Amino acid sequence: MALLLSLLMALVICSCGPVGSLGCDLPQSQGRLSRKTLVLLDQMRRISTSLCLEDRNDFRFPQEMVNGSQLQKAQAVSVLHEMLQQIFNLFRTERSSAAWNPTLLVKLRAGLHLQLEHLETCLQQVMVEEDSASAIKDPTLALRRYFWRIHLYLQEKNYSDCAWEIVRLEVMSSFSSSTNLQEKLRSKDGEPGSS
Repeated sequence: MALLLSLLMALVICSCGPVGSLGCDLPQSQGRLSRKTLVLLDQMRRISTSLCLEDRNDFRFPQEMVNGSQLQKAQAVSVLHEMLQQIFNLFRTERSSAAWNPTLLVKLRAGLHLQLEHLETCLQQVMVEEDSASAIKDPTLALRRYFWRIHLYLQEKNYSDCAWEIVRLEVMSSFSSSTNLQEKLRSKDGEPGSS
């Protein structure tokens, strides 16, 4: 197991560009992992959404944070990392373990963990290059507030099946937005003058 973890970490580190080239490139494997995460979230559906219409809620997702057009690269990587970390934390709780299929939940956590490891390496490199640690706080703060509202909602609904279903759909929607941001980052890395 330790050898496998070491090999995975080596692959993640090797997939990042040299420190002097505006950070790491998001490899195609990151996109595949993101798509796989969306598929797993979709497969986790346990009840019909139509049964949960009364439980719908507007969590006020900070769409402007994942739009990407106004974000520097360090901010964009930080937003992606924060989103993945918050989703991982949400599905890591004891309450989520009781709510979802254990096999799918383990796969979801493993995929999120791999993506987080890669983004941590990228974030460190990009922050050094752009020297923008202070500029990162605002976007991640908005995401933390968003996920805090989700946690409060689950508590208020006593972690009901419908509450989890609404949250699953919300996470799929927000995660889908983050994959759009990943695509923008990949295309920025490929543009002339972006490295």
